Amino acid sequence: MEALSLCYHALSATWPAELSVAPARFQRQVAFLARRGYRCVTFSEAVAGKLDGRVAAITFDDGYASIFTLAFPILERLGMTATVFLPTQFVGGGPMAWPGIDGWMGSEHEHELLPMSWEDARRLADAGWEVGSHTKTHPHLTEVSDATLADELAGSREACEQMLDRPCRSLAYPYGDHDDRVVAAAGRAGYTCAATFPSQTPAATGPLAWPRIGVFHQDGQAAYRLKVSGPGRRLRRSRAWPALVNPLRKLARRP
Repeated sequence: MEALSLCYHALSATWPAELSVAPARFQRQVAFLARRGYRCVTFSEAVAGKLDGRVAAITFDDGYASIFTLAFPILERLGMTATVFLPTQFVGGGPMAWPGIDGWMGSEHEHELLPMSWEDARRLADAGWEVGSHTKTHPHLTEVSDATLADELAGSREACEQMLDRPCRSLAYPYGDHDDRVVAAAGRAGYTCAATFPSQTPAATGPLAWPRIGVFHQDGQAAYRLKVSGPGRRLRRSRAWPALVNPLRKLARRP
């Protein structure tokens, strides 16, 4: 079976957003992988394949500051690495906002939207993390013009390379939104692999459309174990998946 590719976003003990996972829960999830004999590799390494044993690529989209302040120390203690995909126009600035997270602006949780800095990203890269692109401004790439698409892809890759002084060859499509036009543009922009984010996980169709398993706020340990297990990963490709995982999520929300 191909490498296990997981997609996280932010960590927080108090933020109830779907994209936020509590640090204690994240630590249990990663420790579970370690007990099962998984070793962590970068997203590019996972896509390239030719890896022995159980391999997992832990990835983070959006570049939230909590990835550096909370996820990095947990993974470092466990001797694991990861990959972070940055929307480069937001790095080092104020709270990030785009459709899907902008509803938290002005709330008590607005600080959770703060991005990491370029210095944070450099420290992650120096520690063995892969730092990839998440475009410049986090748009739906299938909805933008050809010129904007090219600028979002090439501009973000160039920013990562300039600020981190190392190649940037990996990309995560915002919202997982992609089609044949977007995939072709990613190749022209110089990317060798790109991450998608489907609600169910089809077989990989190529290095520029590589599916990941999303891990969310409501995923308790039972749902998580099902997601990462061999049978669970195969079931994600079937119509039966929602009927299996949704009851486990509801159980996890009970006090």
